[in-house]
Amino acid sequence: MNHDEPYSEQYLGDILKSVKTIAMVGASSDPTKFSYGVLRVLHETGYDMIPVNPREAGAEIRGLECKPSLKDIDRPIDMVQVFRTSQAAYDVAEEAVEVGAKVLWMQIGVRNDEAAALAEAAGMKVVMNRCPKIELFRPFWKPRLNQQI
Repeated sequence: MNHDEPYSEQYLGDILKSVKTIAMVGASSDPTKFSYGVLRVLHETGYDMIPVNPREAGAEIRGLECKPSLKDIDRPIDMVQVFRTSQAAYDVAEEAVEVGAKVLWMQIGVRNDEAAALAEAAGMKVVMNRCPKIELFRPFWKPRLNQQI
């Protein structure tokens, strides 16, 4: 996929409709951090959120147990959301491939073409430099995702 081109509504919509379990790598318990707000909204929307952060492992973020790594999650992961630096995204992609995730989604400001290529070679869908919370609440998605407008 050419990640220099805009993602189609169909591509993003299919991801948002199909994923149920999202592991957020780089989740924070600090309510002033953007990752906290995104985790909150996605969780309240109905996604099964799993915060991942080795510095907060074992603690809870919004009542959800924080895991030290993707390998420590005991259930299938549909999507890995990357709230880390672009440089760190490759290591996250490697771990996402190892655990059999279906989607690698890099947050706004995160782009790593090598990580994208690795994930796509393993059959994963990839989104870079986008926020699922923002995408989820674009008005044209709501009817397609069976949400109220």
